[in-house]
Amino acid sequence: MKPADKRAFQIWEEHHRAFIAAVTPDPSETAADKQTRLKRLEANPEAWFEYYFPKYAKYQPAAFHKKATKRLLNYPRWYETRSWSRGFAKSTRTMFETIYMALTGKIQNILLVSYSWDNAARLLLPYMLNLELNQRIVNDYGRQMNPGQWVSGEFTTRYGISFTAVGAGQSPRGSKKEQVRPDMIIVDDIDTDEECRNEKRIQDKWEWIEQALIPTVDISENMRILFCGNIIAKDCCIVRAQQHADFVDVVNLVDAKGQSMWPQKNKPEDIAYIQSKISYISFQKEYMNNPLSVGTVFPELIYDKMRPLKDYRLLVCYTDPSFRDTKKNDYKATVLVGLFKGCYHVIKAFVEQTTTANMIAWHYQVMNLVGDDQACYYLMESNFIQDILMQEFFKVGEAAGRMVPIRGDDRKKLDKFTRIESLLEPLNRTAKLIFNEAERNNPHMQRLEDQFKAFQPGSRAHDDGPDAVEGAVWFLNHKARDMAPATFVSRNITRKQNKHRY
Repeated sequence: MKPADKRAFQIWEEHHRAFIAAVTPDPSETAADKQTRLKRLEANPEAWFEYYFPKYAKYQPAAFHKKATKRLLNYPRWYETRSWSRGFAKSTRTMFETIYMALTGKIQNILLVSYSWDNAARLLLPYMLNLELNQRIVNDYGRQMNPGQWVSGEFTTRYGISFTAVGAGQSPRGSKKEQVRPDMIIVDDIDTDEECRNEKRIQDKWEWIEQALIPTVDISENMRILFCGNIIAKDCCIVRAQQHADFVDVVNLVDAKGQSMWPQKNKPEDIAYIQSKISYISFQKEYMNNPLSVGTVFPELIYDKMRPLKDYRLLVCYTDPSFRDTKKNDYKATVLVGLFKGCYHVIKAFVEQTTTANMIAWHYQVMNLVGDDQACYYLMESNFIQDILMQEFFKVGEAAGRMVPIRGDDRKKLDKFTRIESLLEPLNRTAKLIFNEAERNNPHMQRLEDQFKAFQPGSRAHDDGPDAVEGAVWFLNHKARDMAPATFVSRNITRKQNKHRY
C-alpha cells in the first residue's frame, strides 16, 4: 500500500473507531430483560440491525432492502447478485446481514472479495471494528476480539468465526478454517472501469472466480454467494454472475415512472439536483445500471418501422468477417440493408464473436427472409483469408443443396474510420440511415448499436458492425447509380441553353 493510501486508511479507521465506540448498551438492564430483548431482536432482523447499528441506520430501509435480507437469511444455499444504485447501502446492508448470521450461528467462515486485497481489507474493516468495539455486540454476544488472530484483513473471533479479505486473482485455497470451508462469499466492488475496457482482463478475472474462488465452498454444506456491485459495463463480472444467480436484484435510483426507489432517503429534488450536475451517460451508468459508452460520431441512432421487402429498390447483404475463427478476436458482422426513396434501412443484423459456421448460417437466414422472388446482392469484405472463407461457403452450399451467391468486395478502401465516418455520419445526421424498430431488442441489433455509439477517433472498441453497414451502403449507392437510366437531352435544348456559343 502506498504511504498516502496507508495514511488515508488510518484516518478512515480512526473515524470508524470513534463512530462505533459511541454505541453503548443500557447499563440498567437486568439479565432477564436482556435475554427477553435478545430473543425478540433475533426474531426480527430489521429490529436487530437498528439496535446494533444505530449510527449506520440513518434512513429507514426501503422495501427492496427488506426483501433482499429475507432471501439471504431464509435460503442457506443461495447465490444472488445485488446491483443496487450508487448510494443504496449495498456494502452496509451486507455487513448487517453477515454479522447477524455470524453471531446467531448461521455462518462461520466468511470471505470478502474485491478487485484488490487493499480494497477488500478496507471493506472488511467495519466488520472487525464493530465486533471489537461495538459495546452492544460485546454486551450481548461476548467479547469477540481474539488476541493473536486479530489483524486487518484476516481475523477470527473467540468463538471461531473467521473473516478473510481476498483480492481478485489471489489464491483463496487456504481459506479452510479447521474443518469449515467458506460458507459465505461476499464479492463486493469486483469490477473496475479500467478492466471493463479490456475483455481479456474480465475473462481472466471471471475464470478466477469460477475456478478458484467459488470452489472453496463445500458443495454438500450450506453456502451463500453474494455479489454486490453496479453494472458499469455491458460485459463485467456482475453481469456474468447474473447468468448463474438464483436471484438477480437490480434496483435503480428511480423506477420506470421516475419515482424514487428509496423514498425514505432520496427525495425528488435530490434526484433532480444530481441529474442536473452530471451527464446523461454518467447518470445512467452510476444510478441506473445502464452503462453507455457513446462516442462523438453516432451519439444517437434512428429506429423506425421497415417497409415490406418488395418495396425496396435494392437489397444488399454485406459481411465483415473476423480474421480468426475464435471467440477471442473481432466480431463477425452480417447486415441486410435496403434502399427506399433515398433512405438506407438496416433491416437485419447479425453481430457476434462466433464461428465461421455460424456466420455462414446467418446468410441462409437472410436468404429465407428475402425469399426467391426478391433480388439481393451478397458481398463480403475481402481479406487475406477470403479464399478460405469462400471455400467454406461452397462446402456448406453443396451439403445444403443451395449456394449463397456471395462475392468479395475488392474495392480499394480508405482507412476504416474515414470510410465509416464520411459515408454514414451524414446519413445518420440527416435521418437517412434507419434501423429496424422490430429488431431493436434483438441482441445482435443491440451489439450493432453499441458499436456505432462507441465509434470515435482512437477508440479501441469493436467496429465490425458499422464496417459492414458502410460496405452495404457503399454498394447500394454504386449499384443504384449503375442502374439509373441514361438521360438524353435534345440538341435543340442544348443549343438554347448555350446560345451564346453560336
